[in-house]
Amino acid sequence: MRRRAWLVASVSAAASVLVSLALDAHAGAPATQVLVGAYGDSTTLGITCSDGHCGPQAQNAVSYLQDELQARYGQRVSVTNYGVGGTMATQLRDGTGNRRAGPTAGLPWQERLATSSAQIVLINYGINEVMHNQTPEQFYAAETTLVKTARALGKEPVLQTSNPMPDNRLNAKLAAMVAMTRRVAAEQQVPLVDQFAYVSNLPDWKTLMSDGAHPKPGLYRLKAEQDFQVVDPLVRRLLDGTL
Repeated sequence: MRRRAWLVASVSAAASVLVSLALDAHAGAPATQVLVGAYGDSTTLGITCSDGHCGPQAQNAVSYLQDELQARYGQRVSVTNYGVGGTMATQLRDGTGNRRAGPTAGLPWQERLATSSAQIVLINYGINEVMHNQTPEQFYAAETTLVKTARALGKEPVLQTSNPMPDNRLNAKLAAMVAMTRRVAAEQQVPLVDQFAYVSNLPDWKTLMSDGAHPKPGLYRLKAEQDFQVVDPLVRRLLDGTL
C-alpha cells in the first residue's frame, strides 16, 4: 500500500511538471472565453449502467469538470463533451467514428480540430482498444498523432488514462494501453491526468463501477476532480494571457 501511494504521488508530481512545461511554452493575449473540448469513448460521454440498462448520464466527468471550472471562472469557461461510445483513438484520428456524433465527427482529426475554437483538448481512450484487440503500439501511434496535430493547430492537449476495469484479465491488457498514454505524455511533454493510477488506488474502487467499464456518477465526480487539478492551471493562464 505504501508503494502504491508513493506511485500515485510520483505520478501527480510528474503531471505537475508537465503542466508547468506546457504553460511555459508560449504566452499570448488574455482570452475572454476559454473553450475546452473533451474527446474520448463512452467514459467521456458519461455512460452508466443500472439494472442491465446503460446510457449517457448528465452526471458525468465532463459536466462535473465544467461545474468546477464555472464555479471559479463563471461563464468565461465552457467544456463540450465530444465523447462517443465504443470508439478508439484511431477512429478519432482517421474520422471513422460515429458520424452522428456531430457535424465534424466524420472528418479526420486534423480537419476536425482545425474547425474547432477550443483552446484545450482532452483526450481519453484505451478501453475499446483492449476490447478490439488493438496492440499497444497501434494505440501509441494514434495518440502521438492526436497530440502532435493538436499542438500544430495551436491547441493545448491534455491526455487522460482510462479508469481501470474490474475484470483482472482485461485490466492487465488495459495497463499496457495506459503505459502507452503515459509514454506519449512524457515524450510530447503534455499534461497527463492519470485516472488509472488514481482510481486503482481508491479503496474498494470496483464498487464505484456500474459495470465492467463505466463508473457510477460518484466516481465520475472523483475523476472530474482529478481533471480539474490539471486543466485549471491551463484555463487560468489563458485568461491571464500568460499561456
